[in-house]
Amino acid sequence: MASGDVTDKQLQTIIEAFRSSRRRQVILDAVNTFEIYRSDTGAVLRRGVQGYEEAKNVANMVRKRMNLKWDQVKFRMEKKKRYSSFRRGSGRSIDYSARYNPSKRTYFKGGYDSKGNYYDID
Repeated sequence: MASGDVTDKQLQTIIEAFRSSRRRQVILDAVNTFEIYRSDTGAVLRRGVQGYEEAKNVANMVRKRMNLKWDQVKFRMEKKKRYSSFRRGSGRSIDYSARYNPSKRTYFKGGYDSKGNYYDID
């Protein structure tokens, strides 16, 4: 066997890796949302577009509708919210981080006191 030949087992491994990669991309497209924006001004034209292919289609449609050039309309994945917060009855707010704390099975959380100091909540 020459060094450039590929065995059936290697070929099957390559095919399975490609399929796995394609499945992962399909899942990410279904989960991730995109925003359409003008590259010259940075103004966001459309938010919440599901999937890469749909983002391409919507960007093209917006470009045609607004009579813009190809390089003026682009799209990118929307930035995920870093944290969320809510207020309890006492008026203090609790901030929840985007980072998960596996030892406590919850997200990191904390708040600010009346003097502006940050504190952790366990």
